[in-house]
Amino acid sequence: MTDNDRKFMLLAIEQAQLAGSIGEVPIGAVITDQNNNLISSAHNLREKNQDPTAHAEIIAIKQASEKLQNWRMEGTTLYVTLEPCAMCIGAIVLARINRLVFGARDPKAGAIYSVFNIGTDDKLNHSVEVVEGILETECSNLLKEFFKVLRK
Repeated sequence: MTDNDRKFMLLAIEQAQLAGSIGEVPIGAVITDQNNNLISSAHNLREKNQDPTAHAEIIAIKQASEKLQNWRMEGTTLYVTLEPCAMCIGAIVLARINRLVFGARDPKAGAIYSVFNIGTDDKLNHSVEVVEGILETECSNLLKEFFKVLRK
């Protein structure tokens, strides 16, 4: 884990906490450029927007492409608190994001290692460097606490 990985995952965790505070599943995402400058940050907004695609990663990618005025995000890193689902890793690959850093695995919908292996498949026209487990305990605990309270 680099200092930047820790720093930007902490920002993603802050975004996840914002999501949780408004009743959204606490997942946060941050995108940086190759010089470790913050480009965008977002959290889940599926409930608020009543939009099944309003995942933190998708929102962060849309914000970044608007800011960069380019859909190709070569040289960027996406930090996210939970292993992306199939939709999100699809968007990450299509956006040409070079590096993905995530906190906790998602055994039910994770599409990097847990359920599917998208993003690192040689058949795709773009592959993503993946780093997992950055602040894993903190990321996992956010979700566990959220669902524990929700189930009460």
